[in-house]
Parts: sequence; structure tokens; C-alpha cells
Amino acid sequence: MQKQTLLGIDTGGTFTDFVFLDTAQNAWRVHKVLSTPSAPQDAIIRGIEELGLTEQVKRGNVSIVHGTTVATNAALEGKGAKTAYITNLGMKDVIRIGRQTRADLYSLTPGKRSVPIDPSLLFELGTRTDANGLSLKSASESELQHLKNEVVASNPDAIAINLLFSFLDPEPEKQIEALFSEDYFVSRSSEILPEYREYERGATTWVNSWLGPRIKTYMDALRRQLENAPIAIMQSSGLTIDASLAARRAVNLLLSGPAGGLSAAKYISETIQRNQLLTFDMGGTSTDVALIDGDLTLTSEGEIAGIPIGIPMADIHTIGAGGGSIAYIDSGGLLKVGPESAGADPGPACYGQGGTKPTVTDANLVLGNLRASSQLADDLTLDLDAAENAIETLAVQLNQTVTETAKGIIAIANEHMVQALRVISIQKGHDPRQFSLVCFGGAGGLHVCDIADALDMREIIVPINSGVLSALGMLTTHPGRELSQTVQVLLNEIAEKDIQSTLDQISKQGNDELRAEGVLTSSRRNSLELRYQGQTSTLSVDYIGDSQSAAAAFELAHEKQFGHKLNRQIELLNCRVHLEAVDALPELPLAETISDSENTPENTFRRAALPIDQKRRGPSLILDDHATVHVTQSWRFKKDQFGHLILSKVTTSD
Repeated sequence: MQKQTLLGIDTGGTFTDFVFLDTAQNAWRVHKVLSTPSAPQDAIIRGIEELGLTEQVKRGNVSIVHGTTVATNAALEGKGAKTAYITNLGMKDVIRIGRQTRADLYSLTPGKRSVPIDPSLLFELGTRTDANGLSLKSASESELQHLKNEVVASNPDAIAINLLFSFLDPEPEKQIEALFSEDYFVSRSSEILPEYREYERGATTWVNSWLGPRIKTYMDALRRQLENAPIAIMQSSGLTIDASLAARRAVNLLLSGPAGGLSAAKYISETIQRNQLLTFDMGGTSTDVALIDGDLTLTSEGEIAGIPIGIPMADIHTIGAGGGSIAYIDSGGLLKVGPESAGADPGPACYGQGGTKPTVTDANLVLGNLRASSQLADDLTLDLDAAENAIETLAVQLNQTVTETAKGIIAIANEHMVQALRVISIQKGHDPRQFSLVCFGGAGGLHVCDIADALDMREIIVPINSGVLSALGMLTTHPGRELSQTVQVLLNEIAEKDIQSTLDQISKQGNDELRAEGVLTSSRRNSLELRYQGQTSTLSVDYIGDSQSAAAAFELAHEKQFGHKLNRQIELLNCRVHLEAVDALPELPLAETISDSENTPENTFRRAALPIDQKRRGPSLILDDHATVHVTQSWRFKKDQFGHLILSKVTTSD
């Protein structure tokens, strides 16, 4: 049953965004406040108050879906809990050694990338399961008690358990878990990631425990302050989980906020019948890019802060380039932009909050791409003089004018973002010219035409409420789970009934969790991760009860991605299940044309005042709540029936 009042909240590094939907009135309201990184819930409470929803929320009449950066920021800043790591005898150093792979293949001085764990928090237990799931040695009661005494003496805040082949037999891990679960936050690999590869499984489980206590503290504070409101949290997969369960799956929240934007982009693409999208989400602190080819692309080979994360997450590429990215002169005298950001406090110089360093936002203001009267959070007004003064400090060093320096800042920021889009398209075999570029985030519209030009793309979509689209995306997704189980067997040597039995067991676990959230009906999609025997990487294909069809689909996918097929047997590595609630999603209301009461300059328009389907040609500025779109002269634009801006490249025949 569709709920009547919904509130999507996306906490970013600079702003916290809100989208409130009253389905009975078919009405949307959007809002934005400056984030409070030290206590993210403060900005949330403030935004709810400013929207006039405090009493409704307290009475439990508003369902909240929240995308949070708490897990992401804690991981990037190294501010996790003191976590003990328990593994098999002789295996404790695997978590620190890792794969010994180089991030920069040709670097003569490669940096060390490993899980940041204190060696004194590594513990071993003399228990062992073999590769067939058979017990070779069980731990005695005295060994278990000795382990407990050692771990307790180290005074940890959390515990991670990762035993060899735990995905085949979880009982030894459960035995260890029982020693500590009453007093500590505990994660075991057989629950968090029941897949092969002990290093990746161990790192993912450790991160879950490392972040879990902080997520639990945040979730408890949020639930306490919002009292009776039902709260769901966006996961990295684009599905939600109840806030009461979120801490148990802390590692699943690492891309919580960006996944909301992808969810909204996919939802919008279905309403306007566009299946191939490159998404471009530029906020105040960072830019997230991703590719949608019919559905969200998930990866189980992601990483955060150099740590491998094996759980399924949206395949998002993030760079430190946002509106608040700081421009500076490096030691060689070259102009650089980012990744350091001015953030929410003090923010860009033009915010007038004490910031003095020049940023991308300051450059846009100087160039006229951003109007001083633009609507920002907390009634901020933009100070052109402050922006010019900040950029002048660089201009003097470069022996350029302020305008030339501002153009240089924009050009460099654009190139960073173009390179990011190339990584997720061209480098993976996709031609950007076959995709539409979907732009959102508070700063994205200022750069989107230049970026599309650099990639020779022909169409741009700037959705309604683009400045808060990730918050809107919180309302366009369902509760759900992405679950997996390693099998590792030749595909022609496993019976269909055994594959189905494994998938059914995985599904039962997920449905039990969803029922605890009140989800009674869910859809299910089964898939198999396959590879040629001897390969290390896999491709995922749908499974409908027929191994031969799955094998054929795998070979087609392999040929499409790598340009060839191999004359080798196919191996089934992992079984996967996607579970998703089937309740109806809210519908986007049709756009209305509202008369523009403001005196806007020539070639400047308010989006709400644009007539539907009337084509215009740039250069133009299109003003929106919390976002501005700079349309260059090589693009045409129109507003569609939903209020989305559709930009098309001007051709020579025009």
C-alpha cells in the first residue's frame, strides 16, 4: 500500500536536501539547508522544522527515507571503531598483506594500500574447515575461552570474524559470535559476505564492524529525535533497509547518498522512455558519475579508501570535483582544482561565511554562469566582490586577468569530470554518443553542456528538482536485499535442483529480513555469476531455471564485453538473489507553467515559467529552485510535460 506522505532526505558534504511528497494532494515541496558534518542529524531536524513537518513526523504520519554519508565519511577519514579481527590459526596477516597489487602499475614508489588495522587486534583460533565444507578441526572449550580472554583484554569496541570457507559452513563463526554478541558489536563473514576470496571477505566484514558502532549511534540518535517516524535508509545497491537494521549492515551504506540519485535517474528514464544514460551528479564537495543501460549497474569489486568492498553496490565513480572544490597554484606554478573542498563551513568565498579560497562556484559567479540572486540554502546571498577577490589572488600569480583565471578553473574542473565519465563509459566498451547525459546536483547544470560537448553527446536531460534529485531518489525505490552465496562448481556438473535449492535458501534469509520490516510481498530475480574455468573475474546473467540458457547468455555477454569467446568449460562461482518490495512508487505530477513575476535579464528564464515543449536556443540561463542550468549556444532546450529540461545538440542543418 502506498504511503500518503513521504520525505526523502539526502545528507551531502555541503548541503542536506529534502523532498516532501503528499500523494493525496499530488504536491511536492523541496528544501535545502547547510549540512552539519559533526552531527548530521542536526541539519535533518532543522530542515524538518523549516518545512513545518515536526508535528507530523512526531506523530508518525511521515515515512522517511534517508541517504547518509556517515559511513562514507567515517571510512574516508579513518574514524571507525577499535575493531578486533578473528581468523584461523596462521591466517591473521592476510588482512594486512592483501593482494599486493599496485594501484599505479608503473610507479617506482607505490603507496601501501591495506586495511588500517592495528596488529595487536589480530587474533587466531585453531579451527579449520576444508574447501568441501568438511570440518578438519574444531575449537575446544578451553581454546574458545582463551580466545575470549585475549580479545577482551585488548579492549575493542567491535569484533569481526572471518574463517576460511565460512560460506560453506557458518557454524564455527556462529560459535565465536556467541562468545561476544552480548557485549560487543559483532560481524561474521558468513552473514555479511558468504563468498570465496578470504581477503575481500575479511576486509568487507572488518569494515562492517569498524563502521557499525558509529552507524548504530547515528541511527539511534536519529530514531530518538524523530520519535515515531518510520525511517528507512538507502543502501549502496539502490534498495532500502529499515533504520533499526542498518547498523548490522553498515558496510552496505557506503554509497547511500549517491545511490539515491541513480534511483531517481532510472525512475525518470522509465517515464520518458530513455534506457541508456550516463549520470552526472555534481554537488558541493564531489562529483559522482555512473552508467545505466536499462538497469542500474552493480559491482561487487568496489572499494572505499583503498579497502576492497565485496558487497553489491552501484557502480559509481566518484572524484573530488564539486562546486566547493578549491583552486590553487601547485609548486610547479600550475593551476590545479580540487580535490580539497571548502565544504559547508566556511564554503566558497562568495558565500560570505569567512571563506577566502577561490572555488569552482566563485569562478562560475565571476563568469556570469551563476546569478548573484540565485536561491541557495539558508537564504545565502552570493557576494561577487568576494569571489573576484579570491580569484584575483591566483590571477596575480598566473599573470592573468580574473576572468581568464576563472575560465581556467572551470576548464580544469570540466576535464576532471569528463575523464570520470570516460572511465565508466569508453573504458568499459560503451560509446557515450549512444547515451543521454542526465545531469543533477546543485552545481551540475553549470557545466553539463561543456561536458557533453567534450564527449560528443547529443542529448542532455536535466530532471525536475535536479538540485535535490538524490533526495527525490529516496522516494523512488523499494525496500530490498542483494544477497549471494558462493558455490564454485563447473556449470555442467551441478543439477538444476541444487542451483534452485541454493537460491531458495538465500531468498528465505532475505524475505525473513523484509518481513521484519513489514514487507509482505516482494519480487525476486535470480542470477548466476559465471566465468570460464581459469578466469578470476565473472559476468552475471539472469537465471530462469535453465543452465544452458545461462551459459549461452554468459558467452554472448563475454563476447560483447571482451570481443571474444573461449573454448573452455564454464564455472558457476556465485548464486545471487535480488529481492524488492512490490508496492507502488509515487507518480511525478505533470508540470505547470507559472507566470514569471521576476524581472529576469534577457536570455534568463525561470524553469517554472517556460512553456511546455517550446524550443529555444542557447546561450541562456535557466533558473530553478536550488540549481541553475547554463545552456551554451550550441544547444537547444525545451521543458517536457513533467518539467524535465531536454537539451539537444544544434546540428549544421539548424
